[in-house]
Amino acid sequence: MIFAALLMASAVQAQAAAATTEQTLVDMEKQSWAAWQNMDADFWKNFLSDDHIEINGFVGALGKADVIRGIAGKACKVASYKVDRFQFRQLDPSTAVLVYRAEQDTNCGGFKVPSPVWATSLFQLRDGRWQNVLYEHTPALTPPTKK
Repeated sequence: MIFAALLMASAVQAQAAAATTEQTLVDMEKQSWAAWQNMDADFWKNFLSDDHIEINGFVGALGKADVIRGIAGKACKVASYKVDRFQFRQLDPSTAVLVYRAEQDTNCGGFKVPSPVWATSLFQLRDGRWQNVLYEHTPALTPPTKK
């Protein structure tokens, strides 16, 4: 009986920790979109891991320095954005992923950024803080209709 109670308490604590982690990462992701709109390169220095990879549909894989250089160059103008439909998965105690829908009215160097998209952000807990190690997005398609 005592063992069952301890097991139950441990499960409740794990669920509470996951809920806290989920809210932390969703908040961080929302902050990243505000920083993207404001072209705040300093935010990204702490948000991205040193080995961060971003998959860009135009040029392929980019690293942290590339992302920060692009933001600091202010070549993009984010008129508006919306993020919602967050889904969270804790892969292990130090790794979690967010998948969500994002819409943005953004122009980079004369090109319109695809919108809406399904975005994926992978985070790892390193040096006592959550860091974004991978980001990619895929255009959200309208399901085909039967003819």
